[in-house]
Amino acid sequence: MKLAERTSQVQPSFTIGINAKANDMREQGIKVINFSAGEPDFTVPEKAKRAAVWALDENKTKYDKVSGLIVLRNAVAKKLKEENNLDYSAEEIIISNGAKQAIMNAILATVNTGDEILVPVPYWTSYPEIIRLCGAIPVIVRPEDKVDYKVTVEDLEMYITPKTKMLLFNNPSNPSGTIYEKEEIEKIARYCQEKDLWILSDEIYERFFFEGEYFSPANVGEEIRERTIIINGMSKSAAMTGLRIGYTASNVEVAEAISKMQGHLTSHPALVSQYMAEVALNECREEIASQLSVYKKRRGLVLQELDKLKDVTYLKPSGAFYVMINFGAYKDRIKFDKSFSLAFADKLLEEAKVAVVPGIAFGLDDFARIAYTVSEEDLIEGVKRINDFLSAL
Repeated sequence: MKLAERTSQVQPSFTIGINAKANDMREQGIKVINFSAGEPDFTVPEKAKRAAVWALDENKTKYDKVSGLIVLRNAVAKKLKEENNLDYSAEEIIISNGAKQAIMNAILATVNTGDEILVPVPYWTSYPEIIRLCGAIPVIVRPEDKVDYKVTVEDLEMYITPKTKMLLFNNPSNPSGTIYEKEEIEKIARYCQEKDLWILSDEIYERFFFEGEYFSPANVGEEIRERTIIINGMSKSAAMTGLRIGYTASNVEVAEAISKMQGHLTSHPALVSQYMAEVALNECREEIASQLSVYKKRRGLVLQELDKLKDVTYLKPSGAFYVMINFGAYKDRIKFDKSFSLAFADKLLEEAKVAVVPGIAFGLDDFARIAYTVSEEDLIEGVKRINDFLSAL
């Protein structure tokens, strides 16, 4: 018996893999500084926790609408209006089992088998694999600008073909923390309109802005809004990673198609998680917003420490909670076969007990990604260990 061909076409998640290794070492009593997991170290807001208890006490455990609880969809629509100046009705919001499913739902609803989707480098590690699982073809776009790796219309023009149906746009970027300015987004959005492309706009880090202001392709104008599918969720902003609440905001036709897909895949997310998300959105904004100042302070601290490393550069992050670090100057000191960053990350974890995500996961093999979702003490200690490791090379 043979497995399906798609199993050989999809790569395992590098992020999950390196995080699993780090956790195994921790279980053995080894002090590991884990920079690999893109997971906030804050806890779920207290009011949201109490909402879970209420939901269970009230026996909110039966089937509900595939598209999600109306109270939660209304809360999402309110959030988009008040925080992002975007008008969406509850009928245009679909609640999913995390942002990963939201992305897959959106692609299944809009892109046919064999169609191409433009994916700018650096990309989140799951983008190409989700696209392949949907039967589409990821086309990796390498920006000419190597300072912050922002994609431009000129970059897209080099990769577009008659088969291109969508641009997968991520702002702020995971893994680089890059933020696109309003004018840059407007140019890209107008180009997608001209070429009749969908815009799948992953905005899961939209609350993590340290410089500039949030601006979505959907803010450009009504015609762009109609071809934009916003991806967002509660994992990062409300520290609800394990509770699996993501959502899409799109036009009604797309929303209905997404709901149809989800109805046969998973139905709706757990109701307890949905009630928690509704309270987090409506009653915990100040608590959630206060976390931003902590991340901003950590960003300053980690960049200060990284500046001490010899022959190392990094992409300065303006958002999210990651730093992409270029260790390419050390390629001749690490034995590797196909991937320098994978060998580098393995050796760093084994010898320095520091977990980072190899850059190959994001399309940049000279780099590694760290997440500053750890304490200030661990940030300083982790970078010191990296410095000692590099010195020993």
